[in-house]
Amino acid sequence: MVSYKEGIIKALDEHKDRTGSSLPAIKKYMQANMPKDKKWANGMFLNILKSMVTSGDLVQIKGSYKLSPDYKKKRDDALKPKKPKKKVAAAAPKKKAEAAPKKVGISMHLV
Repeated sequence: MVSYKEGIIKALDEHKDRTGSSLPAIKKYMQANMPKDKKWANGMFLNILKSMVTSGDLVQIKGSYKLSPDYKKKRDDALKPKKPKKKVAAAAPKKKAEAAPKKVGISMHLV
């Protein structure tokens, strides 16, 4: 995991509980998926969780947390492929077709 914020979001997406995920469940998921060389910082985890609630990314319901509808909408809009704008090309002047040489057929004239 790159950051605690991304780890929290992945944990909530993974659990997919409609009532939210508890703090111990989020911690357990993040610690299980944490790289072995990275050390767990509980204070940082709690600060980021609190900041996500105050910014509106998470909704806290009693002891559970879940992604807010506004955050889900914003994230889904960012993931949708954007329609490319059609470029209006300037009309290039058309070249006149060169006159092809006329084929002269052999005609037999009897004299």
